[in-house]
Amino acid sequence: MSEQVAVGKITEDTASGQLAKLIFFTLSLGIVPITSYFGSLKYLWNGNATYSAFTAVGAANLILVAYIVTAILDDKRTTTTPSPSTKETKKTQ
Repeated sequence: MSEQVAVGKITEDTASGQLAKLIFFTLSLGIVPITSYFGSLKYLWNGNATYSAFTAVGAANLILVAYIVTAILDDKRTTTTPSPSTKETKKTQ
């Protein structure tokens, strides 16, 4: 029974961490492209809206790729393989 409680606590901690990452990436996806558009429009491309739009699209794609990479790394970290003792107890039963 205590194993179930421990698994439940791990799941709650993982879920809150994943929710925080989701909120972070959601806010980043809304703020970074708009900021990069107007910042590059004024300071980098001297009023060229096309290049500024490309900059904003690139920023959005970088954020999406970063989100996918962190999701894959989290999935690999939370996936656990059965321990040898678990395999032995299943064979003996």
